[in-house]
Amino acid sequence: MAVTSFNDRVVLITGAASGFGKLLAESLADMGAKLALADLNEAGVAAVADQLVSSKQCEVIYQACDVSKEVQVEAFVSAAVSQFGRLDIAVNNAGISGDMKSLIDVTEADMDLNFAVNAKGVLFGMKYQIRQMLQQEGGVILNVASMAGINGAPRLAPYCAAKHAVVGLTKTAAVEYGRNNIRCNAVCPYFSHTPMIADSPIMQREELFAQASPMKRLGEAHEIVQAMLMLMAPENSYLNGQAIAVDGGKSSF
Repeated sequence: MAVTSFNDRVVLITGAASGFGKLLAESLADMGAKLALADLNEAGVAAVADQLVSSKQCEVIYQACDVSKEVQVEAFVSAAVSQFGRLDIAVNNAGISGDMKSLIDVTEADMDLNFAVNAKGVLFGMKYQIRQMLQQEGGVILNVASMAGINGAPRLAPYCAAKHAVVGLTKTAAVEYGRNNIRCNAVCPYFSHTPMIADSPIMQREELFAQASPMKRLGEAHEIVQAMLMLMAPENSYLNGQAIAVDGGKSSF
């Protein structure tokens, strides 16, 4: 991929204060993109934006945003378009994991929280991103799902259900709006080393999950981000409606 692939492209990223979102923002800044960054953690996303401006001379705006609140998502998309005049690429990355528990112990609150952030947050993002992309006759959306969005995920039922919803929303958007030159894909990582995973009970069983992958290890954030860049790249203009596993081969058996 040419380094100039994202030059002057306006890219919106949610969940940009850490993990995949932060690393993706850094990579895109190196490639000349203009960035609109959001996160529930306002101090964290402000620090990322300040670092990109000072070290990479990147054009960037940031905003606190709870993606489970439609009005906040609408305001963030509006701010990005107001600042840059258009929206070329949107990455709906914000998400949560949740506690590991048996399906029969799942509560209504568990389901509500996972669907509010992981599913509704993606829907709200696409709703306003697509409206803008229709006006400008094209755009790219990338949703961050999970291997749990295409396979089962024992002891993570609410998360699994919500990430399956993300894949369904991705494919639906691709079918509805492909004719409008708007393409929508999802990336589906296996467990990877990010702050969200580091702070979860999953890391107490890291070796078990590592052994479940044919490569006998978890993913690294930069490996997932490389796949995200590929899915977003303007050169991949016929790639649409796909849920791409980045999993060390886990989904092969």
